[in-house]
Amino acid sequence: MKRKFHWNNYVLGIIAIALVIFPFVSDSRTWTILLTQIFIFSILAMSYDILLGYTGIVSFGHAMFFGMGAYTTAVMLKRIDPTMGTFILSIGVGMLLAALVSFFIGLLTLRLKSHFFAMLTLAVSGLFLVLAEKWRTVTQGNDGFTFKAPEFFKDRVMFYLVVLVILVLVYILLRRFVNSPFGRVLVAVRENEQRTRSLGFNPLHYKVIASVVAGVIASLAGSLYAVSLRFVNTSVLTMDITLDALLMTIIGGVGTLIGPIVGAGIIELTQHYLSGLAKEYPIFERWIIFFGIVYILAVIFFPKGVVGTIREKLWKRNSKKDGVKPVAKKEGL
Repeated sequence: MKRKFHWNNYVLGIIAIALVIFPFVSDSRTWTILLTQIFIFSILAMSYDILLGYTGIVSFGHAMFFGMGAYTTAVMLKRIDPTMGTFILSIGVGMLLAALVSFFIGLLTLRLKSHFFAMLTLAVSGLFLVLAEKWRTVTQGNDGFTFKAPEFFKDRVMFYLVVLVILVLVYILLRRFVNSPFGRVLVAVRENEQRTRSLGFNPLHYKVIASVVAGVIASLAGSLYAVSLRFVNTSVLTMDITLDALLMTIIGGVGTLIGPIVGAGIIELTQHYLSGLAKEYPIFERWIIFFGIVYILAVIFFPKGVVGTIREKLWKRNSKKDGVKPVAKKEGL
């Protein structure tokens, strides 16, 4: 296990170094922007994996935290000064707002079970969407508004590198979080909440903290997303954002952390490729249909996600080599 751990670190380190070098060996502005978007949505998908993969919480309102970060950063950069200081401060304010909102919503809603909780989070997210649409003096409603990014980000390569560094740091911090004793309790809550309670743990306490962590990371992703576009409107609060995070997590592998990153890459690259084909072949103008087919095939051939399925096959192969009879392995334990 220790050798496997080190090999995983080496592979991830090589990939990270290759991504750092990429913008210096390629002058493709399109690929630089596309990879930046993949990094941002990877952060969002990892935040959702904390809820779905490690705590067993299905939320349909995750976009509201993403939108909080996006609007906070956009408004502060527009109304104060487009400097790095303001940008960093806006990230902190957005994360604080997301922490407070997720804490109170968690206390009020996480006592509910399964689909009741999911529906209530959808309703609360809808309230924030309506607020953004009606509070036009701040948000400009559906029209949205543009703003200036800090001078440091005028070069897309610099923004690319900053987002990549943030992605790596978030991954390391979240991996430490889920592998800690606290993270093990989260997995126990996901597997059997009643048994976890009988062992003396309060599941609500752990669920609320997981919700706060997920909300804070989603807000960070929203702030980066707004700066990448230099524009924000109510689309950052729509259900589409939550569904994207959900699909990235499921396709990549629930409860794996690295899976949502892979899922974000697959979905963003597929969308980019299919929408590009629409310019040459009219049949691909309805590319969302083909995207749905890709998702169905991914679920059929990778029922536990790409990373989850590969991990399971490698584990079974190693078990056979060691002469251990493979048994059902609970993910995350």
